Amino acid sequence: MFGERTMQNLDLPDRPILMDGGMGRELRSRGVNLLTAIWSANALIAAPDTVRQVHQDYIAAGADIITTNTYGIIRSNLAIEGIEDQFEELNVLACTLARQARRKSETSVLIAGSLPPLAGSYRPDLVGAVEDILPLYMEQAELLAPYVDLILCETMSSAAEGRAAALAACQTGKPVWVAWTLHEDRSGNLRSEETISLAAEFLSDLTVSGFLVNCCAPESITKALPLLVATGADYVGGYANTFQPIPENWKLEGGKQTDGSLDLRSDLDPASYAEHVGRWLQGGANVVGGCCGTRPAHIAKINKVYLSSR
Repeated sequence: MFGERTMQNLDLPDRPILMDGGMGRELRSRGVNLLTAIWSANALIAAPDTVRQVHQDYIAAGADIITTNTYGIIRSNLAIEGIEDQFEELNVLACTLARQARRKSETSVLIAGSLPPLAGSYRPDLVGAVEDILPLYMEQAELLAPYVDLILCETMSSAAEGRAAALAACQTGKPVWVAWTLHEDRSGNLRSEETISLAAEFLSDLTVSGFLVNCCAPESITKALPLLVATGADYVGGYANTFQPIPENWKLEGGKQTDGSLDLRSDLDPASYAEHVGRWLQGGANVVGGCCGTRPAHIAKINKVYLSSR
């Protein structure tokens, strides 16, 4: 169904793969000022040592893959703060910090280069046309590729958004995974209300070897998992938020939420979150981890409960 696999280029163990957890709230919990539209860029500028330490802590927790802090490093956000000229520098710095963390940890952990939404998370209505956003994704993918082991197109809210990011990522020659964010109605559909099957079909001619879902409630991932498994992709799974449901009209402007709350759920401590992950593994997932609101303790718990024999 899908293009030629490239996953053999990655040195991954023959068991479920553990990704890292969230970055943004973890940085805030460590005292980094994120009250800006360029939260990830601000962390790289103001607290690079903390970013590196977060990577190291996820590695120590057992992560097989850490993700570059490039989620918010996009030209439009940097332009708001008058630092668009630092776009290349910040993308490279994020990659460098991840590589330094790997070296300091003396492990063979892999590094995923994050390709994020370009017009706000969770907003398929703001994505734009593939031909308009493809050049922007190509630029960022080319910056990340020399430093990372795979490209992760994450929090894709529509089939078109996922295709644009994957098209760019595949041109780097690196292995590519795509992770879609799911609707809060727990339907298992994308936030665009498109199905997983349709989103996967949009990538049928590309060498994408991992289909994941992320940045949504763990219950939504449970619902979508059979559809992911049915695609036949080499790697399937998810990494969820521990936030309250995100309203459809949610948008970040100037670092402030314009609608709705992103408070944490009280029922997704590390042990409870790991129970959801266990259901995904039982359902056929072979890639699991955490997204917004998860911390090294969440990853360590998953590792201890399900992967401690490795």
